[in-house]
Formats: sequence, structure tokens, C-alpha cells
Amino acid sequence: MTNRPKVSSYRTLGTLAKRIRDDAQSKHCVLLFAYNRTGKTRLSMEFKDKAKRKGAADTLYFNAFTEDLFVWNNDLDGDADRHLTINKDSSFFSGMKELALEPDIAGYLSRYAGFDFDIDYDGWTVVFRNSDAQRIKISRGEENIFIWCVFMAICERVIDGHQSYNWVRYLYIDDPVSSLDDNNAIAVACDLAALVRKAAGRRDANGRPDPVKSVVSSHHTLFFNVMCNELGRSREGQDKVELKRLFLHRPGGGNEYALQATGDTPYLQHVAVLVELQKCINEDRLYTYHFNALRSIVEKIASFLGHGDLWVCLKDLEEEALYNRALNLLSHGKYSVNDPVEMGDDNKELFRRMFNDIVKRFEFALPELVPGTAPQKATP
Repeated sequence: MTNRPKVSSYRTLGTLAKRIRDDAQSKHCVLLFAYNRTGKTRLSMEFKDKAKRKGAADTLYFNAFTEDLFVWNNDLDGDADRHLTINKDSSFFSGMKELALEPDIAGYLSRYAGFDFDIDYDGWTVVFRNSDAQRIKISRGEENIFIWCVFMAICERVIDGHQSYNWVRYLYIDDPVSSLDDNNAIAVACDLAALVRKAAGRRDANGRPDPVKSVVSSHHTLFFNVMCNELGRSREGQDKVELKRLFLHRPGGGNEYALQATGDTPYLQHVAVLVELQKCINEDRLYTYHFNALRSIVEKIASFLGHGDLWVCLKDLEEEALYNRALNLLSHGKYSVNDPVEMGDDNKELFRRMFNDIVKRFEFALPELVPGTAPQKATP
């Protein structure tokens, strides 16, 4: 008889937050998967408030409340002075002016978007520009990715141990890709995983371990899967990230919270990703970042089979050498979140063949993409 993972129940958000804090204290990172309307945002605030009620804030968080610290002004009268206003009273910005974060923000932003920005610390406003115009209006998705880049730049200072943020012991990130295209979450996940790994390996001035712990919650299966894969494997020359994976839900939509450890295979996210990739193949909607998604699946298969090397999954396939080279070269780029690059025809054909061979070799039974319609096979 198969032993099912234990499910723990919590009647209040407070007791659930205490459990997450306990896990975060014993691990470097807690990854929490939960569907929308489960209470993820409220949980992140309760996690933060538990320390504040004791008189000492210790959590830097990113969630819907963080985005509310930036308010858009469209200048309805003059239609010229369009800008974001920053709520400077928040401790989130406690060291932003002194630290001159613009280069770090710009470094992250250049990976995702094609516009620039200027911060006025006298008025605490941000204006945006591109090569064609000044004070431009950016989209809601671009606005949110800018805020995300501000958060990432501040996190870098937290990890560096700057005195403005020496009160931070935990990073709590809730759904950083909630307003982005679902298919573009992989770039954000890779950058966040690198930051979490850096936070986990932080050391003090005497060389002793002094990690900043992280909690990351999301409803996005692809994002969650990439985070699990990026943090779950060891990196040469780096300390292992002690990781806890959890699935949160509310049975029957009631008031009770149920928490379940998912082990090394988080809630079949790999199947969800394969279904998404099959759908993209069927619709001829393939982008360069899909190679990274497929690589993460191959790594998960190798881990399940007890191998540390993903290439064992491609062994003896007719095009083994070509697939090895493709996964190695085409899955390590920086991919734009707001302007994804479509694959060329040759790479599309290569991706279809590789996907089909992997699904066939490991006999994945993919669910129907649309009720009553079986998945189509890609051209061999």
C-alpha cells in the first residue's frame, strides 16, 4: 500500500503562518503552491505581522500590497506629466535614496523590457522613456515588472548586508508573475531562484553562515516547477539549498487550511508543463524560452530515475547528440517577459521532434487539452 503524504489542517491563518515560519527557520526556502482565492496574500501579511506584533519587523515582502506602494498619475489635465508616485513612507524604501539603486534596477529591467526610467527623489516619482519619446505611458504588465525589478535590486542590498536593511531576516514573495503572460514566467523564475540561492549562501563578516530565508508562494504551475528544479539541484561550488515544498488548499472552499508536503515531485507540475508545451506545438506558438521549460522536465525525469545527469534521458535516441547540444545551448538565454522571441522554423522543427521523442520514450499520458479533443501529434 502506498503511503500518502501527511495532510496537516489549520483552523486559523495565524496558526498556518506560524507553521510556515517554523519551516522557514529550519530551511533556506519554502516553496508554497496554492490556487487563487486560497489566501496566499493574506498569509504573506500574517507571516510579516507575526514579527511586527512582537515589536521587530523581520520580513521584506513582495505581494499585491507592494504593487500598491506605486500609484500611477496619468496627468488628466495636461496629458504630459505621466509618472509613478512612490509611497516613500514605507519601510520598503528605507534605503533606496542613499543606495542609488538605479543601475541594479536597470540591470534587471533590461532583461525583461525595452524602456528606461528616471527616479526623482525630491518628489519621489518615476518617469519612463524610450528611444522615441519621454514620459511615456507604460502598460500594466510593464509597470509591474518595473516594481519587481525594484524589489530584486533591494533584495541584492539585503543580501549584501547593508545597514538600511539589516533588519530583514526573511524574504516573502507572493505571485511575482500574477500579471504577466503565463508563458513568460520562466525568466522571472530563473532570476528569482538565483537570488534565493545567493540569499541562502550568505555569510557574515567572519565567514559564518548568515542566510536570509525565503518563502515563495504561487498559483502558477510553470513558475513553481521551474523554481523547484532550479533550487532542488546542487550547483558546483555552491552550498545546497535546503528546500521545503508545500501544497496549500482549502477543502471544499471552507474556513480550514490544509497543508501537504509534496516531496521532490510537486503536484505533477511536470505534466502541466508538458500539456502547455503540447498546446504551443499544436498552435505553432513556440518561443525560445520553451527550450528551458523542456530542459526542466528532462531534469525532473533524471532526478526521478535517480540520476544526477539529465543527459541519461536522451541516451540512444536517434538524434541524441543534436538534442544534447540544443538543450545545452538553447536553454540558457535571457528571455524578454514582455517581448518573447519566436523560434525560427528550424528550431521549431527540432523542438517538435525532441518533445515527441521524450514523451514517447517515457510514455507520458497527457490529459486532453480541450474536453473531447485528444492532443495532436507534432510532425515527425
